[in-house]
Amino acid sequence: MKAVGGELTVEEAEMAVRLSDSDGDGLLGLEDFTKLMEGMEEERNKESELMGAFGMYEMEGYITPKSLKMMLSRLGESTSIDKCKVMIKRFDINGDGVLSFDEFKVMMTS
Repeated sequence: MKAVGGELTVEEAEMAVRLSDSDGDGLLGLEDFTKLMEGMEEERNKESELMGAFGMYEMEGYITPKSLKMMLSRLGESTSIDKCKVMIKRFDINGDGVLSFDEFKVMMTS
């Protein structure tokens, strides 16, 4: 996995083999491995796209009400800081008033 840019724990690797093993022999054949790699590449692409989108909104590593308001204004959507706080609060899992990348991913995949 490392040779193709993947990082898995032993538990994750065991789970990947269980889920990808089409003939149930506990091993991945070439076809199984190819499908697994294609799925991982697709996930990496999604993650990369989300990072790009997050970067458009974030300031200092987080999406703040101020940075959300600025980006929405650039997109032609005028809103108040208070409304931005409400938008952020909906997905602010840890309650710190800003969105981290992980919280942004939850928001974008909901």
